[in-house]
Amino acid sequence: MRRGDGRVPPHNLNAEESLLGALLLSRDAVGTVAEMGLSVSDFYKPAHQYVYDAMGNRLQTIENGVTTNYVVNNMNQYASVGGVPYTYGGGDASGPTRRPASVPVPTPDVATPLNQATTGLGLNPVPSATVPGLTAPGLAAPGIAEPDPSANVVGFDASGLIVYAFAGVGLKLPRSSGEQYKVGWKVTPDQALPGDLIFFGPDGTQSVAMFLGNGQMLEATTPVVKISPVRTNGMAPYLSRIIS
Repeated sequence: MRRGDGRVPPHNLNAEESLLGALLLSRDAVGTVAEMGLSVSDFYKPAHQYVYDAMGNRLQTIENGVTTNYVVNNMNQYASVGGVPYTYGGGDASGPTRRPASVPVPTPDVATPLNQATTGLGLNPVPSATVPGLTAPGLAAPGIAEPDPSANVVGFDASGLIVYAFAGVGLKLPRSSGEQYKVGWKVTPDQALPGDLIFFGPDGTQSVAMFLGNGQMLEATTPVVKISPVRTNGMAPYLSRIIS
């Protein structure tokens, strides 16, 4: 980053890192330095600018009582530009990734319908597209090996997308949907607000998506990250609210 005259402005990356580390330990400190006039442009390194900006948005979200608006708006960009590819095991706090070599692609299970109250989600039940007895697309017949074209695809899976979404506001979530189901405040469907997490399967172990409101959710599913109608088939009885 250079001034208009080509000179590099004075900067100290170690000082920036120390300041950000201190701010991560105290929510009040973020507001204090902002009142003193510290702005995003005062940081030299772009990554530090992003972190400080995320802290400010997180503080504003908490103080204003606006439930994860920043997170929801940030994630909507993936759907608006046509979607980031789905990759099983893909995604972390920094963004989309390839599937780690240590993560095998699982055999899909047939979802078992669960009956939940969905009042408040503004949706109609969407039937499952999985038909028992049929071979899932892309799976070889028994004994026949197929190359894995997904190994080099950079993308997200369901829980990886959620990890990335909340990392943008300084929150570290577990990597699996089952572990994500254990954190946050449990809310019933009639209490759902944009930004709440919808889980599928027993104890949320099959998948997770972000509720956007008006019967819509953001999910990482084949083939891309996209906005879809909320599915009630297999939905866990509670949603999780990460930012109250």
